Amino acid sequence: MKNYLLGCDWGTSSFRLRLIDSSGHQLIGEITSQEGIASTFTAWKAIGDGATLPREQFFRRQLKRQIKQLSTKVGLDLSGIPIVISGMASSSIGMAEVPYATLPFPVDGSLSSTKRLPKQGDFPHEITLISGVRTEHDVMRGEETQLIGLLALLDTQPMTTDASILIFPGTHSKHVYIQNQQIIDFQTFMTGEVFNLMAHYSILKDSIAPKELDMFSERERNAFKSGVTESDSPSILNSLFRVRTNQLFSQLPKPENALYLSGLLIGEELKTLINQPQWQLILCSGTNLYELYKLAMHELQLSDRTTTISADLIDKATIAGQVKIAQNQLVNGY
Repeated sequence: MKNYLLGCDWGTSSFRLRLIDSSGHQLIGEITSQEGIASTFTAWKAIGDGATLPREQFFRRQLKRQIKQLSTKVGLDLSGIPIVISGMASSSIGMAEVPYATLPFPVDGSLSSTKRLPKQGDFPHEITLISGVRTEHDVMRGEETQLIGLLALLDTQPMTTDASILIFPGTHSKHVYIQNQQIIDFQTFMTGEVFNLMAHYSILKDSIAPKELDMFSERERNAFKSGVTESDSPSILNSLFRVRTNQLFSQLPKPENALYLSGLLIGEELKTLINQPQWQLILCSGTNLYELYKLAMHELQLSDRTTTISADLIDKATIAGQVKIAQNQLVNGY
């Protein structure tokens, strides 16, 4: 099992552990849970911080339990297999804080900021924590690992990624600028979080009815496109109140009004790309947001310079990134 690797994507609110055959990026098995970094850190604080159990040891204990579950699922003894962890485990509320890497950042992952935690008697796994990347005003953790893997996978395809902006939709969407095989800049947009706040905690919550992002009727698509068009107005703060009056004046039913709100916010995010015609755009979206971002880019006349990455390739990207960084560690003698 010398080619095997345990790849852990430990986010703020979710946990995923995979057994990977690194020789071919093959997924052997995985488990997922909602035991993210935030809840794990809160649980550690609840037992009295380090007075009862050091933070690193508490996180190791949680990992040990998850590894046992994965071992049972795949029917293999996973002892001794190294673990690479990306996401929030290297943050101030994670297992151990690791400094951010800085720009420019080579997309081969050779300058990734990592920390190695050795095996222990009751935890026979060497751990590599992968930190994020920072600019003067922005940060990302986890997306850079996904990007490293994605670009490694795209190397086998007939397309160029130089002078490109890679768009990663999500709760905190990222626009990552690639030039000369380096990340030279990136921007974070709180698109998904603002939608959630508006939909559940603002005056707009009674004006919309969010639905599962799978299939849309023509009326729902048109409502979304109207929101994208309205995002061109001078003030997003004024445009947001239109969601309230849409429902108040019976202009849109609540499910369509939710898509109007989504279009307004996604359009606000993407309209920043209109005045950057020299950059190729690469949409890196999973299945849940793919249709909406694709439709918004069409409405904003960005489609002609946009390449869309398939959802299955996006899903493999984190695996490929973790493997790439682990291989860099071996090359550098760690």
